[in-house]
Amino acid sequence: MHSTLPYGLTYQPDFISEAMADALVAALDGSPWDETLKRRVQHFGYRYDYRARAVTGDAYLGPLPDWLLDVVASLVSSGYFPQPPDQVIANEYHPGQGISAHVDCVPCFGDNIASLSLLSPCEMIFRHPDTGEKRTLVLQPRSLLKMDGPARYQWTHEIPARQADIVDGERRPRRRRISLTFRNVVRTTSVGRR
Repeated sequence: MHSTLPYGLTYQPDFISEAMADALVAALDGSPWDETLKRRVQHFGYRYDYRARAVTGDAYLGPLPDWLLDVVASLVSSGYFPQPPDQVIANEYHPGQGISAHVDCVPCFGDNIASLSLLSPCEMIFRHPDTGEKRTLVLQPRSLLKMDGPARYQWTHEIPARQADIVDGERRPRRRRISLTFRNVVRTTSVGRR
């Protein structure tokens, strides 16, 4: 079904249980959301500076919270990451909110990017800037999307800002959605643990 997806993209439905998904949402909603962007976010491990498009030397926030460690362990044991991710960002999307086409910061983060979807499904669009090719994928709740290789570096990904998606020919209104994106910070002389 997903043979037309960009090379290096892996999609795993039902990566976590409903109970774990509920626990993750509860933990996030029990933590403070940063409201300085158009959408609410939370950073764990390291803060990503959107203005500088960098992980700066003072970005280290501390170890990942305990409630994320089971997911991190599953990412490693399932072979999605060779070593535990040390940076996680939670993004909250309400109907009508999205994220513009981008490639995750190349000098900031390592080869593997994984995103866990919670609550509402939504469509993600992948584009190859050189060829103009376009691919779409509906991200279901509790699914994991993992990008490496060409999918990580050569294709952009985006979530259109709209109220509903067309899924299997049917209009499906969006609801609140949260994504958890797992990455490894690339160590440089300016980025490190204190």
